[in-house]
Amino acid sequence: MKILVSALEVSANVHLKVLRTYLKNVEWLGIYDALEPEDQPLFSPRQFSIMGFKEVGLKLSFFYKALRQMSALCAQADLVLLMDSSSFNIPLAKRIKARTPHKHIIYYILPQVWAWKSYRAKILERYCDQLGAILPFELSYYSHKATYVGHPLLDEIPLYKIRPQGHGVVFMPGSRQQEIRAIFPIFVEVARALPGSRVLVVPASLKGSDLEVLYGKDIALFEISYNAPQSLYEAEFAFICSGTATLEATLIGTPFVLAYKAKALDFFIAKRLVKLTCIGLANIFYNALHHERPGRGTTMLHPEYIQHGLHAQNLLQAYSTMDRVHFVRESQRLRAYLHTGSAQSVSEWIKKALGNPSTHSK
Repeated sequence: MKILVSALEVSANVHLKVLRTYLKNVEWLGIYDALEPEDQPLFSPRQFSIMGFKEVGLKLSFFYKALRQMSALCAQADLVLLMDSSSFNIPLAKRIKARTPHKHIIYYILPQVWAWKSYRAKILERYCDQLGAILPFELSYYSHKATYVGHPLLDEIPLYKIRPQGHGVVFMPGSRQQEIRAIFPIFVEVARALPGSRVLVVPASLKGSDLEVLYGKDIALFEISYNAPQSLYEAEFAFICSGTATLEATLIGTPFVLAYKAKALDFFIAKRLVKLTCIGLANIFYNALHHERPGRGTTMLHPEYIQHGLHAQNLLQAYSTMDRVHFVRESQRLRAYLHTGSAQSVSEWIKKALGNPSTHSK
């Protein structure tokens, strides 16, 4: 059996790696990180690892080429699996349905329609056959095709704390060059001011790279880790760029501060497009737990320092004053809220679709 997969993000490929353990004798086509010798992806996710409106504009011709080649490659696949990255995967779903109307499409890790562009929910229900929601509150934005399948991080982080513990501090400045360039120098200032061990978590995809070229000479201040869950579990505190890693730290129970800085123009545009009171996934879930609108509530689990608020003094102040006991207790509530992992549920969808042609759209 052949599956066309479109997994552009680092986090999506981590989730895909777990999902693949449930699916044997499958040939994978498309965009993903190669794991086995027989893997021959059409594109590497690294080719899509950019951020910022200007940078995306400069690569538009590449994206259109990728869409054409992926929709053509779909003819060889028995099923399509789209993961996250809605700006690319929604147009891809449209092209695939236009070319092969009966091709079964599963969209796993849905776009954040609760944050902006809520109209995408109707588009997904039109062009996809099954929608795998990883956030319980997402279901209210869809009429009939979305199912909560659990959260993939619960498949990947079996270790979690029941009380504040650990030693040393973890720093996670993101995986994209733009993020690292903006955030890592501030993390260096913080690291110099803190006692004990300092661990820099580097994406596993960068193993074997010249890290000094990417991070600079100050990387010598840090121990290097490629294992985020283990490092977070062992640490007593963390400073993390926004993204999946913030939820990862929460589910493990390691108190942290979210730190994010974008280019001024990108931030200006995003602020006008997306009206949120918080950007951290844990805070967004925490809003939902307190019956507030996700991403627009006022009840926060952890501090967020963004743009001009992101400087060493604020980060060090948060490190000194954060209530660690409260954080660990509430992180257990969030873990219970998400309930279970998602890989097994999604793999059952795929097995059923591959084994039963009647599940395909008519």
